[in-house]
Amino acid sequence: MTVATKKQVHNYSAGPCILPQEVFEQAAQAVLDFEGSGLSILEISHRSKPFEAVMAKAQSLVKELLGAPDQYQVVFLGGGASLGFYMVPMNYMRVGGKSAYANTGEWASRAVKESKLVGETTVVASSEDKNFNYIPKGFEIPADADYFHFTSNNTIFGTQWKQFPKSPVPVVCDMSSDIFSRPVQVNDFALIYGGAQKNMGPAGATVYLFDPERLGHTGRKLSPILDLKNHGAKESMYNTPPVYAVYVSMLTMEWMKRMGGVSAIEQRNAAKAKLLYDAIDRLPQFNGTTAVEDRSPMNATFVLNDAALEPAFDTLWKEAGISGIRGHRSVGGYRASMYNALPIESVQALVDVMDHFARKHG
Repeated sequence: MTVATKKQVHNYSAGPCILPQEVFEQAAQAVLDFEGSGLSILEISHRSKPFEAVMAKAQSLVKELLGAPDQYQVVFLGGGASLGFYMVPMNYMRVGGKSAYANTGEWASRAVKESKLVGETTVVASSEDKNFNYIPKGFEIPADADYFHFTSNNTIFGTQWKQFPKSPVPVVCDMSSDIFSRPVQVNDFALIYGGAQKNMGPAGATVYLFDPERLGHTGRKLSPILDLKNHGAKESMYNTPPVYAVYVSMLTMEWMKRMGGVSAIEQRNAAKAKLLYDAIDRLPQFNGTTAVEDRSPMNATFVLNDAALEPAFDTLWKEAGISGIRGHRSVGGYRASMYNALPIESVQALVDVMDHFARKHG
């Protein structure tokens, strides 16, 4: 059977999002026949040797790409980062203890709410006063907190932490929307976690990268399904993992490695971001919505200075085969998500549309 090819679309979706074309082709073939087994990847047992090899490879690639120390463990779970918001305080907040959070957007706000269900939660930094259009700076993290949590990139509002906070307590980070987009010092974090559906794979898998020595000290008896230490000990096999999402994540990480690893991908991302932000700043019809120093290379947010011209602009980018750049429903405007797999040619296509629009409506 021949697998149908997709028509050319410049996919700026914020997630689930673009993945490499070669990954789509490999994943599609595996749906029909996984490694010549006569079985689909959708039907093989998660306890089979072939899938155990996939899981082991995926775990190994996470650590290799991010340069994680040997003692760190990787698990792939379901539930998205949204479940992680609750698992974090359950696994890291002592009974009678407290947590510290930075609130820089919608998902950080949700993480705060989940922590408050478990125990005392202090918001030590927030950008809510300006509709989350900047990253707070100059704040202090209390030394008596059990952990500090922040969200490294904010998809809705288009901001990113350029420098990670120095903390006297263990640091937990939701990196859902910029994991693998730039190098990080993993040993600065007790836990890095994130949904796969931005830079790593399809929706359905969540990766947790953690130091197991930081777990098991809360004095809280956990359900095994919420216990990260249990999932680490069981190698992500305590319950049935999201098989297909893990497999496609593995393929995507192999692609990242072939592309030169995270440092090379960071350079590609920087070039894409510069191309688009330069156009936003150069063309008077457009205006960026975030503090310049905190602009995300993953999610560029902008508006038209004359909102009445939005229908005309929308027509142009749709005719150019561009998809998914309308802003989040809660903020409006436009959002161009430039995840790892988006080629710079797609960014150029959007910039060409913006230039054409500016000439027409200048």
